[in-house]
Amino acid sequence: MIAWGQSEQLRLRSPARLKFDKARQTDMLLLPERVVNLNPTAGAILWLCDGTRSAHQIIGELEAKYNQSNLQEDVLEFLTQAIERGWIEKCP
Repeated sequence: MIAWGQSEQLRLRSPARLKFDKARQTDMLLLPERVVNLNPTAGAILWLCDGTRSAHQIIGELEAKYNQSNLQEDVLEFLTQAIERGWIEKCP
């Protein structure tokens, strides 16, 4: 497991990028030699990983957008997995 703080800003790891596929109506994570079809939750989280938001801010925005509370555990688990997979990184 990777240690990181909720106050650290997160961004997609270069050269990864996000794309919305209009034909399939789904978000896709484009990686070198690989495409990951994202579920709506994963897409919503990754679109917020733009290097300007911390994990804490991402959680707050998602809770406000979807009018839900207690998303912290699930979002942090996903972000940790995304870091481990090399999809996102902490900003220097």
